[in-house]
Amino acid sequence: MQALVYTGKEKLEYKEFKDPNLVDGESIIKVSASGICGSDMHAYHGKDERRIPPLILGHEVSGTIEKGSQKGKKVVLNPLITCGDCDYCESAREHLCTKRVLLGMNRPIERQGCFAELVLTPDKNIYELPSGLDIKQAPIAEPTAVALHAVEIAEKNSIKTFDKSKILIIGGGAIGLLCALILEKYKKCGNITLVEPNEKRLKVCSNYLDTETLKPDDKKITTDNFDLVFDTVGLEITRQNSIKSISPGGTIVHIGLTQPSGIFDFRKATLQEITFIGTYCYTNNDFGNTLKLLSSKILGNLEWIEYRSLSKGAEAFKEIHDGTCSAPKIILIP
Repeated sequence: MQALVYTGKEKLEYKEFKDPNLVDGESIIKVSASGICGSDMHAYHGKDERRIPPLILGHEVSGTIEKGSQKGKKVVLNPLITCGDCDYCESAREHLCTKRVLLGMNRPIERQGCFAELVLTPDKNIYELPSGLDIKQAPIAEPTAVALHAVEIAEKNSIKTFDKSKILIIGGGAIGLLCALILEKYKKCGNITLVEPNEKRLKVCSNYLDTETLKPDDKKITTDNFDLVFDTVGLEITRQNSIKSISPGGTIVHIGLTQPSGIFDFRKATLQEITFIGTYCYTNNDFGNTLKLLSSKILGNLEWIEYRSLSKGAEAFKEIHDGTCSAPKIILIP
């Protein structure tokens, strides 16, 4: 098969790669579409110890079962593979499973990813494509599930209800935009601001949201002014902006993984009783609910997605790296 292979720091090659071999309890999927995730970019930059070249990246994927018990079925994959037997898995918090692995990772267990013509996945991670969802748009289900999980954690833990909260979203990539869409269209929130430094991307977000969209240094982004902050970037500077912007008693939901550490105002967090929540991935229940949400078109037409040929995938990564890409999400088509 042909695949886009991560071969070294900021290096991707479109080349021949060995086909996956079918094993019991799994299926081989002929890939229809696969999305570029922020974690793929971390690997591309040589900053992910779980993804070591050579490796096929990619875990946001849709396709058709080519080999397996349900051959011919159009499907969407949940790429988070868990043990199914631990306390976390048995309590519907399988995303916290300590044995979890992801498609497109080779530490601690190798699982080749989806930037290829074929991918092998456990049958338990396969979901039938809903009738209302285009197969080429379907990879957006994975980041949408991440956003839905984050929003619902915020709703559960915030002191104020959403309808009485002033909300700030930091980052206009796919997760930030999807958080805003879920809050607006699904949760019916009315007082939301999204900030993004990339002017092209900010314009795209503004075209699909009623939410106010601003640059991060806009004078409207003031200290102690927001009841709820979603940091979808995860840089030291965005964490600093989160703690500056949050009001006393407020909640920060931290989704981004860009920088693992840095300076943070713990004094303010303590004196003003700020709740800080880290959130990772989603549960199986979140993923199923996401497919219902997307197929119902509640979040809109998804025309903010851009599509590129898998053979040109290296160019797409370079555009994202250079900051010249306006699209919150690029999906690659084999």
